[in-house]
Amino acid sequence: MIKDIYRGDLVRLAALDPEEVAAAISRFSRDSEFYRLMDSYPCRLFTKEGTKKWIEKDLEDNKVIIFTIRTLAEDRLIGDVGLDGLYWNHGDTYLGIGVGDREFWGKGYGSDAMRLVLRYAFTELNLRRVTLNVFEYNPRAIRCYEKLGFQHEGRVRQYMNREGRRWDLLYMGIMKEEWLATTTSHQNL
Repeated sequence: MIKDIYRGDLVRLAALDPEEVAAAISRFSRDSEFYRLMDSYPCRLFTKEGTKKWIEKDLEDNKVIIFTIRTLAEDRLIGDVGLDGLYWNHGDTYLGIGVGDREFWGKGYGSDAMRLVLRYAFTELNLRRVTLNVFEYNPRAIRCYEKLGFQHEGRVRQYMNREGRRWDLLYMGIMKEEWLATTTSHQNL
């Protein structure tokens, strides 16, 4: 039995404090590269107040579960991860993640958070599948998802225009049994 389902090797998942997360998202939105990795909409800046209202509205929806990602070493808020569009009758959801603090990019923090949220989805919520989408121009995220066991399931060709070039949107998914096959021991569940 796992003692703390929210704790990984580098990060822990925590509840959202709308005030704190709104301030962080407002700060993260100033980084246009981060924003372009997260969203297909044109870059825009978010105010703390507007973001707080949006977060509070999302938290009222029973089809959304969002966690903050906090470092174990300093308890620092570095991003968020969430399950959206929970279809309980199908056992299906969409996953979204964003590590907004560049200091933690490419160092395993996002992968650790992904492992935690997948464990939560498959063992705590008893879901059957988790789906995500990613932009073709984000190879770091694609490699991360592949290493975690996600399979390529489809693509929307020439989905968006960025700087005069058309880019595809990739759909990836992982089934519970595929996720179980990637775990090294029952303790890592």
